[in-house]
Amino acid sequence: MINVTDNAVRQLRSLLAAQAQDSRRGLRVRIAKGGCSGLQYEMALDEKKDGDAVVERDGMQFLIDGESIGYLRGATLDFHDGLTGVGFHVVNPNASRTCGCGSSFDTARQG
Repeated sequence: MINVTDNAVRQLRSLLAAQAQDSRRGLRVRIAKGGCSGLQYEMALDEKKDGDAVVERDGMQFLIDGESIGYLRGATLDFHDGLTGVGFHVVNPNASRTCGCGSSFDTARQG
């Protein structure tokens, strides 16, 4: 599955605390077609759906749909808050090529 850093857990906890929503929500991480290299990461607060894989860490849930699991196997989800940018960041060993901006990627194997 994926690895989740302490920074990502803290940021998700902070995001959920600011919401007046149900505590069953988590961060959905999915792969979609698009971007300069063919695939891109999409993330949103969401609830678990049938077929989702769930990575739970320190009470926080990270949700991955069945189609995205193969693309994310062995990846690490982190959160950066620095001069070069703020946001969740995926380090993906399955990416064989990434674009210059770092927001999209391609892989030699499909899902």
